[in-house]
Parts: sequence; structure tokens; C-alpha cells
Amino acid sequence: MRTIINKIKTLTFSILFIVALLGCNSKNKDKESIKDAQRVASQNVLSSVIDSIHSEINDGDYGLIDRFMVIQNDELLADFKYKQDYETIVQKYDTTNHQYNFNSTDWHPYYKQTELHTLQSVTKSITSILLGITLDLNEDYNVDNKVMPLLTGYDTYFLDKRKQNISIKDLLTMRSGIQWNEETDHNDTTNDCFRLESSDNWVEYVLSKPMDTIPGTRFVYNGGGTVLLGKIIRTITGKRIDDWAEEKLFEPLGITDYYWKETPDGEIDTEGGLYLKAEDLAKIGSLFLNKGKWNGKQIVSESWVTTSTSPLLKNVKPHWKSVTGYGYQWWIPEYTDNDKTNIYSANGYGGQYLMIAPKHNLIIVFNGWNINNDPEQSTYRALQDRIIPALKNK
Repeated sequence: MRTIINKIKTLTFSILFIVALLGCNSKNKDKESIKDAQRVASQNVLSSVIDSIHSEINDGDYGLIDRFMVIQNDELLADFKYKQDYETIVQKYDTTNHQYNFNSTDWHPYYKQTELHTLQSVTKSITSILLGITLDLNEDYNVDNKVMPLLTGYDTYFLDKRKQNISIKDLLTMRSGIQWNEETDHNDTTNDCFRLESSDNWVEYVLSKPMDTIPGTRFVYNGGGTVLLGKIIRTITGKRIDDWAEEKLFEPLGITDYYWKETPDGEIDTEGGLYLKAEDLAKIGSLFLNKGKWNGKQIVSESWVTTSTSPLLKNVKPHWKSVTGYGYQWWIPEYTDNDKTNIYSANGYGGQYLMIAPKHNLIIVFNGWNINNDPEQSTYRALQDRIIPALKNK
């Protein structure tokens, strides 16, 4: 009798367990179905906004756009290519064939009729990544190191004690204290970037500039500081930055096709000279969205990614529409009161943008070449003003 009762108890328990398990599976399936439905709804809303932007690009509202890509949750949602007749467009401008003449169609916006697109100052953000990898692999160096000992052979330019106190971090955050004017039109002959790119020795040009403030105290946009970062990478690694990039960044990410301008003195243009395909630029975005990992391998440390894309400096461009922060050569156009980054981006002259919204697992790539006329609408605002609000209000 007791055996029968025990068997009944065992059977009852098994039935209850199965019922409970089925209930759990049902709930899990319901949750997954809800998530799937939410994902589909989100992508439908996003697709509608993307189509609207694409239509406006075709109508010319955004000026000269060459590429528009949208990636969410590792899925390519949009990839539009636009054909522009640059040969005809630039006929009224000086087209002398020189790599720093922005109206030379051999060099801009594509490199010699290939798919390699100029990135301009997006190059600075990639230089920052390469510096991060350098410091990750060389424990004797960090962002607090002074730059003077790392720029050997230029001692005579460091007579000003303020210049002796410039740190790597000061260069990364555009607070070197070096007198610099890069806010005027790029073709203005008083613009320091124009003068830098016209000089025979870029490092010497930057270091020859006087100091006008104490390092680490004031944000002044300065591409010359990024030139110094490239030289520092070479000092620490013993390799020119293009070779370092190929070994430590491009090859791991499967980037096999690129071009990087060389300066007259045999260095590499780390402030604006890199060309990549849009697909490969998107890989840089994916690397950062995944906190420095690629295919399970840590390419650059998570801490470098986090710090680089945090608003270390606040409201660096008061005249801009949004309250924009700045990290390690990355812009942060939207962040919360407690400094949580909602959007960060790599920005380049003419309309080069790699924009990332971590909360939405979203990557936007724009390539354009609006250098002679201002378009009616700005691709830089598309993510913050068009796409994110649509996702919030779905």
C-alpha cells in the first residue's frame, strides 16, 4: 500500500513539474515574442525615418552625400550610395592636383577613383584608438606622461616651461595650451591647419607655435596636437603609425584596403589623412559598440573606449545647437546630467560622420563632400534630431 502511495506521489510530482516547466516555457516564449515584436516595431519606425532621409538626400537637401549606412543590432538596415559628378562640380574651383587641395578630384572625396573615401578629422578618432592600443601594450606609459621627453630632437622648442608641462591627455582633449587658430575657413591662409598642411615639417610647425595658456585649462580645437600624438606613437612603438595601424587595428578587423597621406617629412597625416571604405569605417563603430572587442578578441581596452567616448569636457562648442562634450578625440553630442553618453561620434570636414548610439545598438555612417556650399540640412543632426526621437516615440 505504501509503495502504491509513493508511486502516486512521485507521479503527481512529475506531472506538476512538467506543467510548471511548460508554464515557464510558455512565459519565456511570450517574453521572446514580445521582444521580437518590439524589435520589429523599432525597425519599422527606423526604416520609415531612414526612407525619409534617403528621399531628402536624393532631393539635394543634404548637399553632396556619397554614402549613408545604418546598422542596428549587427544588422545592416540601410546602405545607400549616391553618385555625384565632382569633375563637373569643381570646375569653377582651383583643381591643382595636390593632396591638400580639397577640390582636386584625384584626392577628394575619393582617392584616385577608388571606393576609399577621405575621412578628414575622423582620422583623429582613429589615431586616438591607436594611441589607446599603444598605452595598453606599454605599461611604462600613460596619458599623464609629459610629451617633451617623447618628442626627441625638438628640445629647442620646449624653452617655455608651460610647453614642458603638456601631457598626452592635454593633447587628447585639445587642451595643449598651444596658440592655435583652426576656426576660420580651411582655405584661409591664417588658419593654422592650412599653414600646417603647407609646411615641410609638421611636428616642427606645431612645436614652433607659442603658448597662450596653461596646459589642461582650455579647449581649443587643434589638429596639430593630433600630429604630435602620431609622433608619440612612433616614439613608443618604434613604428610609423600606418604600420602600427595595419598590425594592431586594421588586420584584426579585416581592413585590407586603405590609404593614408604621407607628410613631406615622411610622417603620416594623423589629423586628417586617412581614407577608408564606408564598410570598414562601420567596423570601427562596431568595435567601439562592443567595448573594444572584435570576434571575441580585445583589440583596445574597454576602459579606453569608455573614457574616449565620455564627456570629459562639457559644452566645448557653446555656439553649436546642442551641448556637446569631448573625450579623447571623440565628440559627445548628447549626454545626461550624470555624464552618461547617449551618442558619440567621430566627425570630419566635408561631412564625414561615424555616429554611435549605444543604448539602441545603432551605428550611422555618412560620407559627403560639402566644402564649397552649406546644405539646407545637416547629416550631423540626423541621428540626434530624426532617428533617436523616432525610436523613443515608437
